[in-house]
Amino acid sequence: MTSGGDVEIAVVGAGAAGLMATVFAARTLREMGAGGSVLALDGARTPGAKILVAGGGRCNVTHHEVDETAYAGSSRHAIKKVLRGFGVAETVRFFRELGVELKREETGKLFPTTDRARTVLDALLRAVEEAGARIVHPWRVERVEREGEGFVVVSAGGERVRARRVVLATGGRSLPKTGSDGHGYTIARSLGHSLTSRIFPALVPLTLPGDFFLCGLSGVTAPATVEVRGATGKRLAAFTNSTLLTHFGLSGPGVLDISRYYLDAAAGARERGEAPPRLVLNFLPGRTVEEVDAELQRLGHATPVRYLTGPGRGLPERLARALCAHAGVDGSAPGHSLTRERRRALARAAVELEAPVTGDRGFAHAEVTAGGVPLSEVRVETMESRVCPGLHLCGEILDVDGRIGGFNFQWAWASGHAAGVGAARGVRGQER
Repeated sequence: MTSGGDVEIAVVGAGAAGLMATVFAARTLREMGAGGSVLALDGARTPGAKILVAGGGRCNVTHHEVDETAYAGSSRHAIKKVLRGFGVAETVRFFRELGVELKREETGKLFPTTDRARTVLDALLRAVEEAGARIVHPWRVERVEREGEGFVVVSAGGERVRARRVVLATGGRSLPKTGSDGHGYTIARSLGHSLTSRIFPALVPLTLPGDFFLCGLSGVTAPATVEVRGATGKRLAAFTNSTLLTHFGLSGPGVLDISRYYLDAAAGARERGEAPPRLVLNFLPGRTVEEVDAELQRLGHATPVRYLTGPGRGLPERLARALCAHAGVDGSAPGHSLTRERRRALARAAVELEAPVTGDRGFAHAEVTAGGVPLSEVRVETMESRVCPGLHLCGEILDVDGRIGGFNFQWAWASGHAAGVGAARGVRGQER
């Protein structure tokens, strides 16, 4: 990009939200007969790198049913308004029109029928070109400055692009190797925005002490209810899904979903000088200690391992034997030989196991960022800044993070659509 290039709209960041904003900004300008150019600027060598690695390289585009209850961070009422503007049906139709058919899996996740994330990214890049917009990369934006009613976007090398409106879609801090290193927060603050007091990894694996017995079961997966309890024992959040045991601790969908709630509660407890929250695992979802204790009393000659691996419970044998050992129980002994104390210990290990969390694997392994620019600082109909007119924000830079399963992509599509359309209509309003 040559110094002094002028465009109507500059989109900073060409990830999921930025590409969506670029497409709809250009389409909307064209529909209104406003003319003008839309330019997306991205510092990465490969735009949309996070799309390519999502969903194990298959790209979980969205979920069949999305509402505001799947998100944390800013006001759910505000999140609902953004999602309502471009929902799942609109997402499916948008990608179908680009030649990308989506299929629904048993979990409710929607993937491209090709099972290739490249299909999704290529379609978005084509849509940008067909809409008449351009992407320039690698072109790292160092700062965005106000200039009259417009902006000057300055690269790390000193190149400058003038724009009447800017869409900030830089992402957060998760997976920094894809280009989202948190610099967007610096740009947002320089233009008058604030940030939440905490910005931390979400959808991230949690770590346990290396000598904790679960770390010796690397590769074992099992359904479990994962629960965060406050120091008083109050349930703060809970998810039931597959849990993966690893050499470093815990991963899998249930753990990833609970991670932001545990980390947020832990940070809050530290700030208040209180005891940390507890992470409790129930490997027999729906059962209580009392119910399991009663079932163990009726084992007779059957063994505890046979009970834990049997119908209706179905734990992997390695996990069953490890839980018995942790409770001080001989898993191969007949059930009638269990003392009341050992029986209760096994019941607690199976359905109320406290995992001594030491931390998380950080932004390098997090799928999304929790925290960011408060949604209260934008007008959710257009994603336009309330503190810097002409600036629009979308995607992960905002204080919105969703559960695993396509929810964060749906936020990117919905907020990117609103920002792109809003910026284009804003340009037309400036012309008038």
